[in-house]
Amino acid sequence: MDWTEIRITVDAENIDTAGDIAQMVVPYGIYIEDYSHLDEEVREIAHIDLIDEELLKKDRSKALVHVYISPEENPAEAIAFLSERYNAEGIRHTIDTSACAEEDWINNWKKYFKPIKVGEKLLIRPTWEEEYEAGDRTVLHLEPGLAFGTGTHETTRLCMELLEETVKPGCDVLDVGCGSGILSVAALLLGAKSAVGVDIDPIAVKTAVQNAEINHVHERFTGVCGDLTEQVSGQYHIVVANIVADVILLLTKDIEQFLYPDSVYLMSGIIDTREKDVLAALSSKFEVIRRKTEKGWIALAAKLKN
Repeated sequence: MDWTEIRITVDAENIDTAGDIAQMVVPYGIYIEDYSHLDEEVREIAHIDLIDEELLKKDRSKALVHVYISPEENPAEAIAFLSERYNAEGIRHTIDTSACAEEDWINNWKKYFKPIKVGEKLLIRPTWEEEYEAGDRTVLHLEPGLAFGTGTHETTRLCMELLEETVKPGCDVLDVGCGSGILSVAALLLGAKSAVGVDIDPIAVKTAVQNAEINHVHERFTGVCGDLTEQVSGQYHIVVANIVADVILLLTKDIEQFLYPDSVYLMSGIIDTREKDVLAALSSKFEVIRRKTEKGWIALAAKLKN
């Protein structure tokens, strides 16, 4: 199988943030085209006034991020993740792919997504995999479609491990940026009484509802389409947010209104270079009670200070 090239076009002024977000998808295979400062850079570096005609034709107002996804990865998940994060950051963007037709790569990655164990209690089983050995683990049946969240990404696994340590029978869970619904469903399978999953992408919300149905927990799951907590009310014993650091910073400003005094706030999707920013945002009202890390990704559990 060929690799998949994902090509993201953004306004040049947003290229730094767009590149940082794209780097979250893979630790390799990314390069940026930015010609907004072409004239100045050429004169500064080469000390010449003549620039190649093809370069002069480049659109200086736009910049491109190229991401390459290996055959064993999930291009559909990467695209859903990127689009969700760019929307959350208010970055206008278009995303294109090449190397093989969309209808091919949406399905081709499935052969590499096998049942995986997460934490001590769960086994994530893709719905198309008929053969699996669960042992004494609870099986989470998953059809991610085009929504982010298969459990193969470190951010999702870290969050599921924290959920396993935190969920208690009868608790209510709010899943902000729910994607495929994997965290909501995991919480319900682990004993939560109810879960509300909210996502800005209606396709993600639809997928989350379907995954709740597949796992027979749909009567305890509510899917909400909205931006962060704008469409949410009430209080929850656990709030989980597997999203980028900048959005966690925004969410943290008023998340306490959705928490009981002893509720737990779970955060993941934090790249290690942004951990200090998140900790600073938490410091005035929260204390961190647990921290997990894997391959440069950080997940935190926090409680309101007494």
